Amino acid sequence: MSEAAAIDRLFHAMCAGGASDLHLCVGSTPIIRKDGRMQPLDAAMPPLVAADLVQLLAPIMSEKNRKEFNERHDTDFAYDIPGLARFRANCFVDRNGPGAVFRVIPSKILTAEQLGLSTHILALCQLTKGLVLVTGPTGSGKSTTLCAMIDYINRSRHEHIITIEDPIEFVHSNQQCLINQREVRTHTDSFRDALRAALREDPDIVLVGELRDLETVAIAIETAETGHLVFGTLHTTTAASTVDRVIDQFPADRQAQIRIMLSESLRGVIAQTLCRKLGGGRIAALEVLISTLAISNLIREGKTFQIPSMMQVGRAVGMVSLNDALLDLVTKKLVAPDEALAKSVDKPGFEALMKRNAPAPAHAGART
Repeated sequence: MSEAAAIDRLFHAMCAGGASDLHLCVGSTPIIRKDGRMQPLDAAMPPLVAADLVQLLAPIMSEKNRKEFNERHDTDFAYDIPGLARFRANCFVDRNGPGAVFRVIPSKILTAEQLGLSTHILALCQLTKGLVLVTGPTGSGKSTTLCAMIDYINRSRHEHIITIEDPIEFVHSNQQCLINQREVRTHTDSFRDALRAALREDPDIVLVGELRDLETVAIAIETAETGHLVFGTLHTTTAASTVDRVIDQFPADRQAQIRIMLSESLRGVIAQTLCRKLGGGRIAALEVLISTLAISNLIREGKTFQIPSMMQVGRAVGMVSLNDALLDLVTKKLVAPDEALAKSVDKPGFEALMKRNAPAPAHAGART
């Protein structure tokens, strides 16, 4: 039995219980997140003490991560249990002592077909150049959607794909494509450095795990402009706010230029919101913005506040507002109406949409 077996048992238990995250903190029994809710992994387990945490974490941390943890009091890495899953880990120190959070990354990649991605989203995977952003809050399933899109490309095109991640989550094997996966701080110093280097590595498609800073965003847009397909993620909740976030990262004197560059390079935004499913589990509501000529003009002219209304008239080209995506999940009886309302950004608009789409009441005593 390996020395990592103690923590491996916790990972096996959380996967068996269908959890997405495992939280280990001093003074608390191990806690899992299941279907978005926090609960004990096993209420009978005693609270952890600092020595327990050290004993659990030490065997799975590399020397580099131990050094970083000792110096900075936090570190990120991935841990793999063959046949079970990979786990994205963050170890930290709080007022009680050491702690850690682990996110499950399933070893089996969910395909675009299994996720039910629309033909319009799959069309973004067939592009030869441009910028495609997948956005949403932390834990909304951005990585799963991006992974499915890369897997779809891997099965349907003959390209060179470079991914830059922190850490590497889903592991892709070469199918029709050649895929190089680089991990920040293991294979490169930063997203920015790896993205710069990628331009000398003959890529067709580049995935940037996170557009963290101004310079990374600028290089990503330039890479998309120079004939590459670039996928990236941002922590924004709606498609329109994503456009604003990208532009607002730049100083005022550069924003007009970036607006023009973004209007020409942006091809689509997929904004994810994770909802609890009826009967257990979670499902993503996908807001989809497709960059048409009209959308490009709004971005160029600084009229991003008009994007939501433009999305309403762009349904034929695959645009979906968040409220429409939520209504679709309610109509299919996958999500409860109150859960959908809680996740809506425009609640009055969603309530009005629900009323408009409510089935007409049967008339009592109607003549036959």
